[in-house]
Amino acid sequence: MTFHRARSEEQREIRRRAILDTAAAMLDEMPVADVSLNELSRRVGLAKSNVLRYFDSREGVLLELMNSVVQDWLAELAVDLASGVDAGLPLEVRAEQLSAVLARSLAGNRVLCDLVGAQGGVLERNVTVEVVMRHKRVALARLTATADLLRRHLPELGAAGETFCFQVMVLAGALAPYSSPPPGVRAAYEAEPALAVLHLELQESLQLAITTMLLGAVPRG
Repeated sequence: MTFHRARSEEQREIRRRAILDTAAAMLDEMPVADVSLNELSRRVGLAKSNVLRYFDSREGVLLELMNSVVQDWLAELAVDLASGVDAGLPLEVRAEQLSAVLARSLAGNRVLCDLVGAQGGVLERNVTVEVVMRHKRVALARLTATADLLRRHLPELGAAGETFCFQVMVLAGALAPYSSPPPGVRAAYEAEPALAVLHLELQESLQLAITTMLLGAVPRG
């Protein structure tokens, strides 16, 4: 792909979209840690200095991409919850159903888990205050939307919804690397199978943790 200089807002938006789409394609092939600005520039067909005209850093690209990934995930989650949670069942059963849907949805979106896991420690460290503020505003809106979605199926969650959703996302980001260990760790597990107890199955681990948190967050009595 070769670009000429963008001379209008429409052309600039096309350029920004191409950069984000290229970064998304890279994340289908590799973890966040392996996405470099040099490779992103090469794949999108721009000099690195030109990519930096649109985003202030590699981290800035990935933060903006994360916002759209979460938006797409929410749309899919809404459909999954509608078919996976029975409103007529008791609280504990609905909580189990919601936890199962949420765990399956997150475990099936490794790009989202990888981005969330890198957010606090990596992606927010090489960006301007303006970029962070813009990202946090969108993140808060997405968090509220997620909590509202869960409350449709579990209204008992109430005001604890936002805190619960934030903790679930952080948990998914933290657990994901343990379910996809690097080659050296996999080799260690194969050489000494007793160590493989530390190799977590993401969906199963998430479901157990989400159920525990959810029942703790819902006021009863």
